[in-house]
Amino acid sequence: MRVPLNTRLAHIYRLGIKELWSLLRDPAMLVLIVYTFTLSIYVAATAMPESLHNAAIAIVDLDGSPLSARITAGFYPPHFHTPSVVNASQADAGLDNGDYTFVLSIPPDYQRDTLAGRAPSIQLNIDATRMSQAFTGNGYIQQIVGAEVGDFLRRQQQAAAPPVDLDLRMRFNPNLEQSWFGSLMEIINNVTMLSIILTGAALIREREHGTIEHLLVMPVTPMEIMLAKVWSMGSVVVLAALSSLLFIVQGALHVPITGSIALFVLVTALHLFATTSMGIFLATLARSMPQFGMLLVLVLLPLQLLSGGSTPRESMPVLVQDIMLAAPTTHFVAAAQAILYRGAGLSVIWPQMLVLVAIGAVLFATSLRRFRKTIGQMA
Repeated sequence: MRVPLNTRLAHIYRLGIKELWSLLRDPAMLVLIVYTFTLSIYVAATAMPESLHNAAIAIVDLDGSPLSARITAGFYPPHFHTPSVVNASQADAGLDNGDYTFVLSIPPDYQRDTLAGRAPSIQLNIDATRMSQAFTGNGYIQQIVGAEVGDFLRRQQQAAAPPVDLDLRMRFNPNLEQSWFGSLMEIINNVTMLSIILTGAALIREREHGTIEHLLVMPVTPMEIMLAKVWSMGSVVVLAALSSLLFIVQGALHVPITGSIALFVLVTALHLFATTSMGIFLATLARSMPQFGMLLVLVLLPLQLLSGGSTPRESMPVLVQDIMLAAPTTHFVAAAQAILYRGAGLSVIWPQMLVLVAIGAVLFATSLRRFRKTIGQMA
C-alpha cells in the first residue's frame, strides 16, 4: 500500500518533535550545546595560543647609543612586555629562572659599526621550552630590529628612496586580529562536531532506552526515522550556530561579518545533511555511547585538522588534499571562510554547495542502508 506524501511528511515532522523533546530531557547534551557555542567560542577567540602576546623580553645594551635605544623602544605591548634592560649575568639568571623568553644582546660599538657598513651581529637568546612563543617571537624580533636599523640608516645617511617600494595592505583582517579568525573557525568546527554527536547520541539513546522497538511496530519507515533525526538535530545546530554568530562573535567579541549570514546558514544546512547522516552511520556501528565516543575521535580529528581550517590545504601533501576532497568539512570550511571572511556570494561558492549536496546524498544513502540493516537485525 502506497503511503501518501503528506502522511510521510507528518510522520517525519512528529518524529522530529519527539527527538527535540528527548533532547530537552537530556541535561548533559543541553549543557554541551550551550558551552560549545558560547564559552568555547569566546575562549578560542581570546586565548590566542599561536600568536605572540605579552612575551617577556630583556635587552643587554652594551652600546648605549641612539640606535640601541631605538631598538629597545621598538618592543612594546601587546606583543611584548616593556623590555627590561639588564646586564649579562642578570640575563642568564632570568633565562634560567624562566623570567624572560627572549634576551637580546646588543654588542659594543654597534651603531658605529652599522654606520661604517661592517654588518655587526646582535645575539638573540630564546627560551625554546616555550615553543609557541619562541617560534613566533623569533620572526617578530628579526622584523622589528631590521625595521629600526633600516629606518635609522635612512635618516642618518639620507639615502635616496628605493626605486620600488613595497606597500603592504592587509585585506579582510587589517590588524591581524587573532580573535577574528579563532572565533569563526571555532563555530565552523563546532558545527561539525555537535551535529555528529547529537544525531549519533539520539539513535544510541533510543536503543539503550528501548524506544527503537516501539518505532519498529509503528507505521513508519527507516527513511522517515532518519529524516526526522536529521532535520531535528540539524535545526538545533543551525539555531545554536546562528545565535553564537550574532551574540557571541558579533556582540561580545565585536568581530565584523562581511558576508551574508543567510547564505552561511544555507551552506551550514547543506553541510549538516552530510554530517548528521555520518553521525547516524557511526551510531549503527557502535553498541554503546563509549564505543560511539571512540569512533567519534577517530573520525572527527582528521575531519577538522585536515579540512583546511587549522592548516592551509596547500601546505598538506597532495595525496592528503585529494583524499580530503571526499570529506564534507573541506568544502564547508572553504565556503564558510569565503562568506564570513571575504564576503563571497552565491556566484563564488556554488561549486562547494553542489559538492556538499552530492556528498550528503551519498552519506545519507549509505547510512540509510546501514540503518535498515541494523533495524532488520533487531527485528
